[in-house]
Amino acid sequence: MTATKTKVAAVQMTSDDHVAANLQRARALVDEAAAKGAKVVLLPENFGLMAQHAKDKVAAREPDGDGPQQALLADMARRHGIFVIGGSVPLACEDPSRTMQSLLVYGPRGERVARYDKVHLFRFTHGSEDYDEAKTIVAGATPATFAAPCGRVGLSICYDLRFPELYRAEGDLALIVVPAAFTQRTGEAHWDVLLRARAIENQCYVLAAAQAGTHPGGRRTFGHSLLVDPWGDVVALLAEGEGVVTGDVDPQRIADVRARLPAWSHRRLVS
Repeated sequence: MTATKTKVAAVQMTSDDHVAANLQRARALVDEAAAKGAKVVLLPENFGLMAQHAKDKVAAREPDGDGPQQALLADMARRHGIFVIGGSVPLACEDPSRTMQSLLVYGPRGERVARYDKVHLFRFTHGSEDYDEAKTIVAGATPATFAAPCGRVGLSICYDLRFPELYRAEGDLALIVVPAAFTQRTGEAHWDVLLRARAIENQCYVLAAAQAGTHPGGRRTFGHSLLVDPWGDVVALLAEGEGVVTGDVDPQRIADVRARLPAWSHRRLVS
């Protein structure tokens, strides 16, 4: 497949604890992205459920290959003839008290083309904030990518953004996707700089779709969904509220940046 300039979109949501309502809003936002010409659409982490208690995600987990969240993703991809990336879907695992946090990619015919299970599990404490994903999520172990019209796409979820070795393990990428539910505090401190760093060091585009606003229980997420280019410039940004941010992934821009500053080809510690 020859890589071509491709319009991509990140969907920003303020999901709550009503799965059916969240999926209805997700459908409308994917429709909007497709109407704007996007051929790759990214939904945020936990697009189907942002509940007050982490254990609620376990109760909502779906068997691999069946369930309302997976059905929505497949239907939207097929109906619009695009790639739809579900930022995370809780999938069943052997441990009945936990779930997999799985990013799922569906192609233009509605077929699933990739699955990535979140490798790095978030742990953060500050004042009243206390998050420990390992209590309810089983960590994945394997990087994953898929081929899109713009080139190879590297998959990750939220906290993975802090671990650059994951993306190097995924190889030569045109685009990295980062669906997320960054907290307000960690987002204000690190979101922008981490996304731009991943784009600069891999000399590729980074597309981030975020949760934004206040969720059940008072949890606040940072938003600021965006597209960053290989030079680290922000191409498009949606700071707050639900909506869609779009921009082009241009293989020629990647080639030009790598020709002027060939850092990617200067790598030495490559296994």
